[in-house]
Amino acid sequence: MIVAGHQPNYLPWLGFFHKMKNCDIFVIEDNVQFVYREFHNRNRIKTPNGVQWLTVPVHDGRTHRPICDVKICNDIKWQRKHWLTLQSSYGRAPYWHEYEDFFKETYNKEWTRLIDLNLHLIRGIMNFLKIKTKLVFASELGVSGKKNELILAQLKALGADTLLSGTGALNYLDFKRFKDEGIKVIIQDFKHPVYTQLWGDFVTNLSVVDFLFCTGGKQSF
Repeated sequence: MIVAGHQPNYLPWLGFFHKMKNCDIFVIEDNVQFVYREFHNRNRIKTPNGVQWLTVPVHDGRTHRPICDVKICNDIKWQRKHWLTLQSSYGRAPYWHEYEDFFKETYNKEWTRLIDLNLHLIRGIMNFLKIKTKLVFASELGVSGKKNELILAQLKALGADTLLSGTGALNYLDFKRFKDEGIKVIIQDFKHPVYTQLWGDFVTNLSVVDFLFCTGGKQSF
């Protein structure tokens, strides 16, 4: 059984879903610490004026607390801004109308918790990309620890024998420790596809919505 995991980011990039579709169980790391100015509450899209961040405002963003406890600041009318920016940036894209209703409904709803918004978007995009991988919340596994020990504890709780890891974990993964525990480690081999975008030269590592609106999810990744 192959297990991978990641924090529940906002409108994640395509590599997030590549890792998800290549494992049997994907752990939503909902109880790790929220990081200010990371991708937990923001991501990048391509607009007529270049690359732009879409950021969900949150209460006390610099306060240390788990992602699952982060509340959205709805005093700022961010939903309308995000919707109109998507509409003006991708309204001419070939597949805009296939996904328009989902995003319009999402931004017409008021969200209280960041994780609820992010998981709604992630599940919707999984459906569009035909990804059937089982999602499990880290907070429901009843294990604790940091980095290597936390990952190992999660894998044991799930009965997994293989970890699919992103390249970002190479800085701290103890490969010998995993081998000693009988766990195989596979490093994600993701090469971002190049496709026809709107608004000039190709820009990589954007939110997955760029890929969806421009390709319809029909290009392999």
